Amino acid sequence: MTAINFQTHALSINPASGEQIGHYAYESAAVLDAALARAATGFAAWRRTPVAARTDLLLALAGALRDNIVAMARMITDEMGKPVAQAQGEIEKCAQLCEWYAANGPAMLQAEPAQVPAGQARIEYRPLGPLLAVMPWNFPIWQVLRGAVPALLAGNTYVLKHAPNVMGSAYLLLDAFKRAGFPEGVFEVINVTPDGVSKAIADPRIAAVTLTGSVRAGTAIGAQAGAALKKCVLELGGSDPFIVLNDANLDEAVKAAVIGRYQNTGQVCAAAKRLIVEQGVVEAFTRKFVEATRALVMGDPHAADTYIGPMARFDLREELDQQVQATLAEGATLLLGGGKAEGNGNYYQPTVLANVTDQMTSFKQELFGPVASIISARDPRHALELANDSEFGLASTIYTSNAALAEQLADELDTGGVFINGYCASDPRVTFGGVKKSGFGRELSHFGVREFCNAQTVWVDRN
Repeated sequence: MTAINFQTHALSINPASGEQIGHYAYESAAVLDAALARAATGFAAWRRTPVAARTDLLLALAGALRDNIVAMARMITDEMGKPVAQAQGEIEKCAQLCEWYAANGPAMLQAEPAQVPAGQARIEYRPLGPLLAVMPWNFPIWQVLRGAVPALLAGNTYVLKHAPNVMGSAYLLLDAFKRAGFPEGVFEVINVTPDGVSKAIADPRIAAVTLTGSVRAGTAIGAQAGAALKKCVLELGGSDPFIVLNDANLDEAVKAAVIGRYQNTGQVCAAAKRLIVEQGVVEAFTRKFVEATRALVMGDPHAADTYIGPMARFDLREELDQQVQATLAEGATLLLGGGKAEGNGNYYQPTVLANVTDQMTSFKQELFGPVASIISARDPRHALELANDSEFGLASTIYTSNAALAEQLADELDTGGVFINGYCASDPRVTFGGVKKSGFGRELSHFGVREFCNAQTVWVDRN
């Protein structure tokens, strides 16, 4: 394929081979304007569409996703390197998301009555309008739909600006919406430069903005949304603590820690990045964790038994390696991996760093790749202090057999989610989001439905 300029095109590079597999020209201002016009016109009709009709379309979308699961999973694997079994799992999870909101979402939009002096009032949940969504590459379909589905159910329309390296996945998702029968303008895809994103945020037809991405991206998007006086939801980075106390079931803790750290090749915002282990079991935990990590299969992401695929972008592998080398230079111990794999593919060896302290790079920064850092804690209180000693606050995990202690620690953890004796997961029945530099706002559950709603008071005076 002829080389294409990344300044004029969104490029899809297969990270397993380094070959360019797709290119998509950035759209002009006129094309962007037409997409925003469709979203605005679509909103005028969509907000009046009965909720029951919207749920029917969500069920149809679930069917369209399943009908095309093989092709969509293959595109995800080719574009960002996710092992194909995990990619198919992502699509199935999205189908289940649609079905759950179709069954449970309408009740979340019901008016809430309230008695008021000399009258009767109710709170209605009205949609805000067209939403601009700037989405990342690590879960090309799930990250989009976990925000889009509840927002669409509420009556908003959705304009997706996806990451440049997964535009093929974005267009397959758009096709799924069309196959499901969604009206024009309800779900739009735009392929624009950062300047185009800024123009869209400032455009009066966009009512609100949502972004999942880095702290740097969130700072920029949040500032622009604030300048335009538009609500935004930001789901940013994380350096999640995974606490293991002396009385934990070590085998279960190790199993969860390996999945929590290395799924999606470690490219997960809410992942077990800092393994904080009480000193009484740190040696045994470390030995078991290294053994389990060594057993993970790294290779062709299309192979059924592959668990570790290539990292999605070559620049991110360089950044990860620099962070690992810096941590080692600061005194950490390398127990496994520690460098790039040989060959043309963008592989990084599953890596385990031990004797990490709170002054080292891998403790202070987010490592977005297959690298685990093991930190020893003196006692549960020290583990809590280490866990909270971060600029991030997305999710956290506690492994212990002491239920009361787990609840006490959960009460003091500065994270959007706490998982006791289980690794972090996202599920439509519970909310998802972070605090501190992990962002603000919430997705999923009833919060996801109402996040982009106008909670409107309707007060009827008896007199």
